[in-house]
Amino acid sequence: MEIRNIAIIAHVDHGKTTITDALMRQTGMSEEGDSMDSDALEQERGITIYSKNTSVLYKGTKINIVDTPGHADFGSEVERVLRSIDSVILVVDAQEGPMPQTKFVLKKSLELGLKPIVVINKIDKEAARPDEVQEMIFELFLDLGANDEQLDFVTLYAIAREGIAKSSLDDDSKDLTPLLDVILEKVICASNAEGEKKPLRVQPFNLGYDNFLGRLAIGRIYEGKIKEGATVIIKNTKNETREGKISKLFTFKGLKREEIKEAGAGDIVMIAGLPDVDIGETICENSDQEALPAIEIDEPTISLDFLINDSPFAGRDGTFVTNSQLRERLEKELEINVGLKIDFSASDHYKVSGRGEMHIAILLENMLREGYEIQISQPQVIIKEENGEKYEPFEEVTINVPEKMSGSVIEKLSKRRGHMIEMKPERAGVKIIFEIPTRGLLGYRNEFIVDTCGEGILYARVIGFKPYVGEIKKRQVGSMVSMASGKALGFSLYNLQNRGTLYIKAATEVYEGMVIGNAAKGSDLTVNPIKGKQLSNMRSSGSDEAIRLTPPTELTIERGMGIMGDDEYLEITPKNIRLRKKYLTENERVKEGRKK
Repeated sequence: MEIRNIAIIAHVDHGKTTITDALMRQTGMSEEGDSMDSDALEQERGITIYSKNTSVLYKGTKINIVDTPGHADFGSEVERVLRSIDSVILVVDAQEGPMPQTKFVLKKSLELGLKPIVVINKIDKEAARPDEVQEMIFELFLDLGANDEQLDFVTLYAIAREGIAKSSLDDDSKDLTPLLDVILEKVICASNAEGEKKPLRVQPFNLGYDNFLGRLAIGRIYEGKIKEGATVIIKNTKNETREGKISKLFTFKGLKREEIKEAGAGDIVMIAGLPDVDIGETICENSDQEALPAIEIDEPTISLDFLINDSPFAGRDGTFVTNSQLRERLEKELEINVGLKIDFSASDHYKVSGRGEMHIAILLENMLREGYEIQISQPQVIIKEENGEKYEPFEEVTINVPEKMSGSVIEKLSKRRGHMIEMKPERAGVKIIFEIPTRGLLGYRNEFIVDTCGEGILYARVIGFKPYVGEIKKRQVGSMVSMASGKALGFSLYNLQNRGTLYIKAATEVYEGMVIGNAAKGSDLTVNPIKGKQLSNMRSSGSDEAIRLTPPTELTIERGMGIMGDDEYLEITPKNIRLRKKYLTENERVKEGRKK
């Protein structure tokens, strides 16, 4: 059977997963309602978080499809996949056109010599402009240095939600047959008899985990045949070798994995029985075979500490509350989350490094849903030193905002050491591109939503490490810290809401040292949120005006990571997310301040 290997790439999720789902339904590999985005968080956020494999059968050909994440924080997943496939389907929105992440993933594809197939999706939108978007895509190819062969790309038009692809806008196609035909025509055949005669060479590009089988390696067979029960040699990037035995072998069939006894060159398989195999290593037959070129994984840009929850409310909500349980969970995460790095050297906390705030937030969200209680410190960027010089990660930020709101955006990003490199009018306002240190961008997204009244769109991607730019002052507010423990009363909160923004509502349980809001004046404020109204013979409880409380700002993991100070922890439990000071009492905080 002939095999074709492709990946679907896009910025965030402009229908690429919908296209994959429709391809599976049309070829009978899945049923109505089944989706590649099966994870609960993926369904809630509407984005792809993890790379996933599937395959469809069409005209006697097996088409292996890898659905890749579209968010910049998970960009390392895309880079690994691109090395193992023969073409990509680039999905672009017919209204919005190419986005920053589109540029990132397309650049990687072109550098590897791949020839993309372009799908302009959502052509049924009222504001769709497919012809204009096609010109924008062609210009992007030119800007990224595409060769003549790559510039001669095929363009299709799609309504992914309805499972329709067209070779031209006037085409009356009713399904995805035009796309499937183009894949067979334009993507090279991965399987060949000559390749199967050579000694085995497989390179994993992704990892999975099974409670019974342990670590699973997902990789492409470049040469030879792989068999269940075979003894293999694993070569790492330093050319060191070790031995292993394949206990189980799987291939992909729609959304399910199917156990097989052997597979040949060109196929993508899942291998069990190699507990220490890693991405980019070479699985081969004998030790004198040459290792395949290593797959580089993007280095992390931010780090923070994970600790067990030791607040006065610890143990109320969670099931897993001990240090050993936290360590075990983080070790398990390393089995599949290869963009993550964790330092286990300290006994009371674990330093976790990742690609961005969302990368860490997804891990925390999964942990709280599993019943873990944890605390995290303020995220800090990773600073590198080379030849005595300090370097920090920089990001390219693309912002689309209404023109009347652009002033405040430019002012705030400039204060955070951002450098504007482009500004041009767009259909719905202006498009602004900044280069800014990751330090300056941390915590800005919440401000951006407020400043643009939710009308702005912000995209960011890491562009590498550049010289350290010095101090950045971001925090304009202080913290409102509770001095007492008990239930917060509406009377007290009514008087406090004029001093800043509250994070809690009436009847919320608080403890000493808990941060209940921010203080507008910029310095920390110790307050008593449980203080009630004093009653006397001359004054009754109902004689004053009705209390009207402003709805509080709800704390989420990402919002908390953005607004917390360096002397605070974010307390995360299955039922509550709270901010607190590292030192709960006023005396402890004063003593620590004197030491500093």
